[in-house]
Amino acid sequence: MWAHVGAMALGCAGWSSPPAPFDRLRLRPEAQPEGAGLSSEAGEPALSLSKRGDQSRARERSNQVPSMIPNRDALLDLLLALQAQIRDAVVAACEQQAIADLAGVAEDEAQGDTIYAVDRVGETTLLAFFAEHVAPRWPLVLIAEGLPGGQITLPEGLSEAAAVIRVIVDPIDGTRGLMYQKRSAWSLAGVAPNRGPATRLRDIELAAQTEIPLVKQHLCDVLWAVSGEPLRAERINRLSGERRPLHLRPSAAPGIAHGFATISRFFPGARDELASIDEAVVRATLGPPRPGKAHCFEDQYICTGGQLYELIAGHDRFVADLRPLLERHLAARGESLGICCHPYDICTALIARQAGVLLTDERGEELDAPLAVDADVAWIGYANPAVRAQVEPALLAELRRRGLIG
Repeated sequence: MWAHVGAMALGCAGWSSPPAPFDRLRLRPEAQPEGAGLSSEAGEPALSLSKRGDQSRARERSNQVPSMIPNRDALLDLLLALQAQIRDAVVAACEQQAIADLAGVAEDEAQGDTIYAVDRVGETTLLAFFAEHVAPRWPLVLIAEGLPGGQITLPEGLSEAAAVIRVIVDPIDGTRGLMYQKRSAWSLAGVAPNRGPATRLRDIELAAQTEIPLVKQHLCDVLWAVSGEPLRAERINRLSGERRPLHLRPSAAPGIAHGFATISRFFPGARDELASIDEAVVRATLGPPRPGKAHCFEDQYICTGGQLYELIAGHDRFVADLRPLLERHLAARGESLGICCHPYDICTALIARQAGVLLTDERGEELDAPLAVDADVAWIGYANPAVRAQVEPALLAELRRRGLIG
């Protein structure tokens, strides 16, 4: 989510004014060998944007795929640094403010999702960061909820056609679970070469997502990917600053039996229809319930970035968010479609794909969407081809039977 930052947010983070982005930032270190131990020093070593990091990555990536984004490794470092700063600010706010304060509704009049108090943490820092550290090297179109028209160009006054890249961000994805301290949120970003208004999700060449943990949680994960290269990830101890390489793999299970398989139905409105689709798909794939047994389980994680993480990490085997398909169904009842997934919620799809997760749209085609804030996105994720082969025929048949797809 995206909103205007108030003095409360800066005060919660311990700032009298927006900090310089690199004052307390730690950029990702040189890659450690497999099985390397944690740093022996308290706190992670500060790295500068120097040739040292570039040379390290050059050694790691001897077969780097040509990119339309110039100096994308340096840009990736900046995005990870920004997300680390957002993470630290939000955790600090959660440590110092009561749940009732963080869960207060800050704005609910504008079109789009409700803005809560916790959402206010980060925007001033984020805009200043892009203007100062990104725009001089990569003139950009910044796309995010809450901006006028859903996007701005930086440096100020830049024509949209003159931008080199398009950056789509969700500073805090998963606000609701985080503000009640139930579950981690994620900071998301995706970067594509500027192809004008026709730029789409499939054009993203660089993506990063950083976990915003609960106050009681000292470990948190960071994932990033660039096109043509494998997923990379780290697990960070936010108390000591120590970090380890993290090796994530989607589930290799042959199906959804005894695993997590979910059709998202987070909010009131069409829960009955979505639950009915879920039940029909499970019965078609696993048969009717057995006495005293559970065929499979579900996890209603109100965070698209978090759902992708669960697939990447091997925790979930199948996730489908079909909310946009229910618009006509709700209209027939005289009701409106509520909030759906938007492109900024799933802007890190590249990371999931590079990990081996299979992502499709509601018809089984490659997942894609415009890089815009107002598009509703239906998506389906499978941990592996065997799970897709088991679930997809039953799911698409049920959607067709209900007239939800052609």
